[in-house]
Amino acid sequence: VHSKGLKLGIYSDVGNKTCAGFPGSYDHYDLDAQTFASWGVDLLKFDGCNSGSLDLLAKGYRSMSLALNKTGRPIVYSCEWPFYLRPMQQPNYTEIKQYCNHWRNFFDVYDSWNSIKSILEWTALHQDSIVKIAGPGGWNDPDMASTFLFLSQLVIGNFGLSWDQAVTQMAMWAIMAAPLFMSNDLRRISPEAKWLLQNKEVIAINQDPLGKQGYRITKDRNFELWERPLSGRAYAVAVLNQQEIGGPKNFTFSLTFLGNGLACNPVCSVQQVLPSSRDWGVHNWVSSMSVEVNPTGTVLLKV
Repeated sequence: VHSKGLKLGIYSDVGNKTCAGFPGSYDHYDLDAQTFASWGVDLLKFDGCNSGSLDLLAKGYRSMSLALNKTGRPIVYSCEWPFYLRPMQQPNYTEIKQYCNHWRNFFDVYDSWNSIKSILEWTALHQDSIVKIAGPGGWNDPDMASTFLFLSQLVIGNFGLSWDQAVTQMAMWAIMAAPLFMSNDLRRISPEAKWLLQNKEVIAINQDPLGKQGYRITKDRNFELWERPLSGRAYAVAVLNQQEIGGPKNFTFSLTFLGNGLACNPVCSVQQVLPSSRDWGVHNWVSSMSVEVNPTGTVLLKV
């Protein structure tokens, strides 16, 4: 895997069995961590099935974190801790970030627009509790499919999304500072999907060193306006059209909406990143912008 320029991820579980009934890591955290490190593993996705109790769930996630660190190999630790806590209690994200590199909050992602749409809505509804904790070293993971074969995060390049919906996923995952994993067959990827997944401007937004997660600032009928603070006093801005029928629609918004009125004060340059790269020129803070967006599509801007 490493010889192909890729990273090696592996799956295990905090309990005595995985969700699919295979052996878990319970009571063998140190041994499993050492084994994974000896195999050259770069990421561990650690599920939460069959943990027995909330206390054992928490103890297991803490134990595996310490065990991974003891190996001396840098292994990304992908947790599902808050996903299993939420039905019973509000997750303590401060504690979770102490132990995990990223953590899953919501149901599995599927190769469908309904799945992408539901993840975005859940994230927006809970943004007051999850956005503030995200930052370098610890990230909200908007989805992580619980398969034992692969991590499924970006479904771009598979079969279920239209082109506009693929653009929406890439743009919105960049806005949400989400970890990016491809789930498609790299032997059969289309040139268009490859271009989108390797788009350096979008990846630069996703990987911005300021490390702040974006959030929804307004919803107006079928349109949503999201922003993400970036380093250098810049902002990434996404205009999402949730309408699923008809043709492209225009959404007009005032630049005073952005950055609590500071993003364009007194002037700013605007660059379109997706669905194509385009220079929108210089604007002042009282300007309005009109953006044409395809149904289920997103226009991603850098301000």
